[in-house]
Amino acid sequence: MSGWALILVLLVLGGVLSTLGDRLGSRVGKARLSLFKMRPRRTAVLITVLTGSLISALSLGLLLLVSRQLRVGLFELDALQARLQDSRRQLDAAERERDKTRTDTKRIAAELKQAQQRADTLRLELAPLQDERAQLEAERERLTRDIASRDADIQRTEAELKSVRSRIRSGEQELKDLERNLVALRRGSVVISSGQTLARATVRLDAPEQAKLAVDRLLQEANLNAYAKVRPGEAPKRQLIRVPRSDVQRLQSIIREPDTWVISLRSATNVLRGETAVYAFPEVRPNRRVAQSGDVLATTTLQQDERTPESIRTRLNLLLASAYAEVQRRGSLTEGLQFDGSAVSQLAQSLMEEPSQSVILKVIASGVSESADPVVVKIEASR
Repeated sequence: MSGWALILVLLVLGGVLSTLGDRLGSRVGKARLSLFKMRPRRTAVLITVLTGSLISALSLGLLLLVSRQLRVGLFELDALQARLQDSRRQLDAAERERDKTRTDTKRIAAELKQAQQRADTLRLELAPLQDERAQLEAERERLTRDIASRDADIQRTEAELKSVRSRIRSGEQELKDLERNLVALRRGSVVISSGQTLARATVRLDAPEQAKLAVDRLLQEANLNAYAKVRPGEAPKRQLIRVPRSDVQRLQSIIREPDTWVISLRSATNVLRGETAVYAFPEVRPNRRVAQSGDVLATTTLQQDERTPESIRTRLNLLLASAYAEVQRRGSLTEGLQFDGSAVSQLAQSLMEEPSQSVILKVIASGVSESADPVVVKIEASR
């Protein structure tokens, strides 16, 4: 029901009830009725009051009946106000939160913009750093390869050093043996020294079954050489050479392989003149080219202050010793180098007479030499 209609109804209802109340009061007054032992006049006043109260109650009841908003406003106003206040507080909190969120959003947007600018700056700064990193990584790989190569060189050097030390120990032991046999050597009674080669041959078999024949020939040659030194003047009517059967069999099995082999028989001990047995052991190795014409076997530099005869002779001897060690390392079985002694003497004389300046000396192979061949060399000087 609209508000105007409700007001109109209340006015009509109030007028009707007022008229009824007035008439009822008049009749009560005229009838001179008495309630609760009151006087008629007071009874009429009471009836008028009750009628007014009834008018108010009916008006209020009608309003409450037809108006839900009035009922809510009358009975739930405090709760509604409390809820309204709570809603306002929540709204204020939400507004504050929204404002804070907006502020945070603006701050985050500003920080994001700064971060983006910083990222762009870092990208510009990172580009040359990435190029530098690529260069450093390439350098690291190169250094790694260099280190690996140097490690390999160190290992080779250590292996060569180990070999040299072994040869030094072997030489020291040989020196001790020579010292022990010095007295016998001076007396001339030792005709074959320990390790001396009794016979040597280079063989290449056409068939494996020829191995025994080749070894037998080597033993015969060694026996003849031993007879000539140990029992000179006697006919070689028996076998002086003593070689373990296992060594002979091993030698035969090796040279059966398809290759060119250098086989040697060496004395195992010092042998005195007149002895009846010479103990020997075989050696075998592949025949390889150890030098060819033009190979530089050793090099040294003769300084300006080394022009005395003693210094030049010492330097030439060391140079030839280095060249001999090189051909031995390559597998040569020769017991020395062959060279023109007069040419070396002329070179030494020219070095003493020339002006004092550095000279490079080289030992050069004069021809092709294999394992069992003599190595012929010459010495050349250059500046």
